[in-house]
Amino acid sequence: MTAGAARETAEAVARRSYGRLVALVTARTRDIAAAEDALADAFAAALATWPERGVPDNPEAWLVVAARRAAGKRVRHGRVAEAGEAVLALLQEERAEMESAATIPDDRLKLMFACAHPAIDPGVRTGLMLQTVLGLDAVRIGVAFAEPAATVGQRLVRAKAKIRDAGIPFRVPEAEDLPARLGDVLDAIYVAYSTGWERAFSDGEKDRGLSGEALWLGRLVTELLPAEPEPKGLLALMLYCEARRAARRDAAGRFVPLAAQDRDLWDEALVIEAEGHLRRAAVAGRFGRFQTEAAIQSVQVQAPRGQEADPVPLVLLYDLLARFHPVLGVRVARAVAHARRDGPEAGLRLLDEVAADAASYQPYWAARLDLARAAGRIAEAEAARERAAALSPDPAVADWLRTR
Repeated sequence: MTAGAARETAEAVARRSYGRLVALVTARTRDIAAAEDALADAFAAALATWPERGVPDNPEAWLVVAARRAAGKRVRHGRVAEAGEAVLALLQEERAEMESAATIPDDRLKLMFACAHPAIDPGVRTGLMLQTVLGLDAVRIGVAFAEPAATVGQRLVRAKAKIRDAGIPFRVPEAEDLPARLGDVLDAIYVAYSTGWERAFSDGEKDRGLSGEALWLGRLVTELLPAEPEPKGLLALMLYCEARRAARRDAAGRFVPLAAQDRDLWDEALVIEAEGHLRRAAVAGRFGRFQTEAAIQSVQVQAPRGQEADPVPLVLLYDLLARFHPVLGVRVARAVAHARRDGPEAGLRLLDEVAADAASYQPYWAARLDLARAAGRIAEAEAARERAAALSPDPAVADWLRTR
């Protein structure tokens, strides 16, 4: 095998399995940064070894073994007394974990709940999961949270150092601790799904695989905590979006907005499944962010063919969502809903309230384009069009914005 072929194989493994590999190594090291360093050593060893010996039948298992060996060498090079204490603590933790192995049925999910430990700063928990477990880099995490990549990267480095220095344990939480950590885990799963959803057509199978992994994790959390309504709301939300995947492009690959999509291309089985999860979530009588977002999707799915959804229930739902989750994306979508009910000037006033935070946020400029055009502000609409197109990560969306 050539060095180039070995590198391609290693890159493919990293794309599809990086998060799972970090989770498996961290289960031994209890140190995220050390696990990432050890995995980097393992990939380097693979690039040196595979061209000569060939790719192993199970490259992921090979990398895990190599990473654990690398982590062991790092420990042995440390102080002997500390290493001995670490080994004893690890044996005790692994024994406890073996006894409760069925508590969380997936290593990635175990690490995500560990990243939501109460001692970790709430502001970095979701980003930590996205980078460590799901393999997103600081640039894409920054896009998701409308923050500079450098800021995100520095924050995550500090968080990992704090985890290491404070000795925060990376063990599987007890069943009674899971609900308190659930919100951060659901946030990370949804950001991962949204990232894959938005970029699948521009970045290919890498990000489509990310959406699939998020769906899988969403199903696992729903099964893990059947009495909790919000996992069902999140799963319903993702399924509504997934059901429309085939209709997002026409035969020529051009972007198709929701109201113009061919509903015959929607996956009716996924829509029905989403509706079922949303109904079962409502039985608990505890409405939350993801149930609200799924209810918004339900209203849009039920709109008559070729028409936009009724703005009255959408305004009510977006007002509720803004109370649950007053982030930039929600406030922009709320402004659009109000514009459809009360006119474009009402929506533009709401957009003005978030303008200071939205300079690099593509949905804000796309919304401003539509509302400024509807209000007759032609010059403002054209400026917003160029900003929205330039900020779009999907070339088809950028082309649609420029030529619509």
